[in-house]
Amino acid sequence: MNRIESYPKLTINIVKWIKDYYFYNNIDTLVVGVSGGIDSAVVSTLCAETGLPTYVVTMPLDSKKENTELSNLHAKELDEKYENVEILDIDLSGVFHTLISTIGLQTSKEGYTYNRDLITNEHSNANTKSRLRMVTLYQIAGSVGGIVVGTGNKVEDYGVGFYTKYGDGGVDIAPIADLYKTEVWELGKHLKVNELIIKAKPTDGLWGDSRTDEDQLGASYEQLEEAMEHGTGPAVKILGEYNERNKHKMNPIPTFKL
Repeated sequence: MNRIESYPKLTINIVKWIKDYYFYNNIDTLVVGVSGGIDSAVVSTLCAETGLPTYVVTMPLDSKKENTELSNLHAKELDEKYENVEILDIDLSGVFHTLISTIGLQTSKEGYTYNRDLITNEHSNANTKSRLRMVTLYQIAGSVGGIVVGTGNKVEDYGVGFYTKYGDGGVDIAPIADLYKTEVWELGKHLKVNELIIKAKPTDGLWGDSRTDEDQLGASYEQLEEAMEHGTGPAVKILGEYNERNKHKMNPIPTFKL
C-alpha cells in the first residue's frame, strides 16, 4: 500500500505537525523509545528532524541480541547526526524480574508462599514488559517537561489493535498512526534509516522466542493493509477478528452514566 505522492513533503508536514504541537502546548522536550524496529526508527528520526530537544530511549528487557544491536545502532547514528538528540539507555530486565517475583510472593497465615499462577501467564508477562517501558518513558517525560511520542502505525493502532493497552499504546501524540506499515518503510528509506532496520522482520520483542509480528497476527502487513483499505485479500477475516477482539483498546473506556 502506498498512498503517498511525495515522501519529502510528508516529512516536512509531519515535522511541522510535531513542532506546532510542541510550541502550542509549551512542551520542553520530546521523548521517544526505540526498539530496533522501523516504526520507532522513523518516529525518532522525525523528532530529531524538528531540531527540538529530543530524548531517544533504548530499553532492553530480556531482549534478543539482534534487537538490542539494532536499537543501539540507530540511537548512535541519531546521536552522531543531530545535536538536539540525547540518548538514554535503561535496562529494565532487573526491574521486570523483581516485579514479577514480588507479585508471585504472597502472604498467608503460614507466612510467605509463592503463587506461580500469578506470574506464569506468558501473554500477561509480555504486556507487563510493554507497560514498564511506558512507565519509564513517562517518568523521563515528567522529569524533563516532555511528552511521549508514539510509534504505532495505522494497521496496529486502528486495524488489529496490535499493541499493549497502557503500554506502547500509552502515548501523547502519534505522528505515524495514519501511515500504513509499507508507507513507514518507504518513509524510512527517505529518512535514510539504516538498511538493517528497514530489512529486519517486524517483531515486538516481548516474548522469549523470536516470533515476528506476522507469526502472531497470521498475516503480513501488506495483506492486512489490503484488507483495511479495500476489504479484499486473504487477511479480511483475520482483520475482522482482531478488530472485534481488540475494540476495548481502540474504543473509549466504557463508563456508567447517571
